[in-house]
Amino acid sequence: MGRWSDRGALVDSESCGHRVGRPRVTATRPKGRSVGRPVWYATEPERPTASDPGHESTGIGPGLSYRIQNRSIDVRILITNDDGVFAPGIEALARGLAARFDGVHDLIMVAPLVDHSGAGAAVGAVYERESIPYESVQIPGLEHVPTYGVDGPPALAVILACIEGFGPRPDMIVSGVNNGMNAGRSALHSGTVGAALTAAQFGLRGVAVSIAWSSDPVPWETPVTLACNLVPVLSAAEQGTVLNLNVPAVPLSELRGVRAGTLGRVGLIRSARSAQTVDEVHARRAVAMGGAITLTLRGARGSDAGEEAAEVDPESDAGLVADRWASLTPILGIREDRSTDGSEVLAKAVAEIQPR
Repeated sequence: MGRWSDRGALVDSESCGHRVGRPRVTATRPKGRSVGRPVWYATEPERPTASDPGHESTGIGPGLSYRIQNRSIDVRILITNDDGVFAPGIEALARGLAARFDGVHDLIMVAPLVDHSGAGAAVGAVYERESIPYESVQIPGLEHVPTYGVDGPPALAVILACIEGFGPRPDMIVSGVNNGMNAGRSALHSGTVGAALTAAQFGLRGVAVSIAWSSDPVPWETPVTLACNLVPVLSAAEQGTVLNLNVPAVPLSELRGVRAGTLGRVGLIRSARSAQTVDEVHARRAVAMGGAITLTLRGARGSDAGEEAAEVDPESDAGLVADRWASLTPILGIREDRSTDGSEVLAKAVAEIQPR
């Protein structure tokens, strides 16, 4: 994975970037709160100093960003993913955003150190941790973009960024690019989508970006171009707005366009087959029934694209992508159910469970 240099920094020798340290973001308890679970606050590690005479420091937190003097930065954009900070999708996304918005918007990348695919909006066992380790990362050609790998899932990385653990609070999140669609009900389990929805709880606007699974070479240019085109739209959107963008794995020149897609009813798992075994459990001196469940996944290598297409609504996100359109869907996170049916069930439930 990497090696420790003679200066104590873990240098990654295999990925596109390298690690340059392992400090921590600490969870502290406010005064007067001596017992119970920790309350999360951002605490600032030692700040670096700006040595570049053409820049000035924002002076906040470990995510020290340098802003060109006398230049206004409109939006601070958080880049994250669930595949890990060294994944090719997030690198392509960061390069695209930097090429388009350097000097216009402030970019920062905070993502998991390792793959947390399928994490949804999970944050892990934070109650058992009083500090979250992270590593400063440098990606060749993107040294000017502060980049951090967090020891935790994407939603936790987003929370730490939103409570100013890595400098000023972001205004927008761009999550991805995930190699594999996050469409239909599968979006619920996506760490890419979960990160964007977590950011929305802090008032950030954002987009989750995914491309249909593809082996190398993945046409990253297609989703990255569309994501960059969305930045001005999201900048003017209401706080908490989140879009889910799913893109077919085709070159930009072969993309038919972008359409509004409904959230489909199909999910990632098409079928499951169980094979049972009977094993003796020595510790309990008993016989236990166990086995393995084999999954058939939608969009996986070797899957039948024609058969899968017949299962989806052609106007849904997955249906549009199958027809070489990019699908864009507005999504919401946790909300109260204020429908008539929900209110009726609530009233009955409250009445029924009252102590007698």
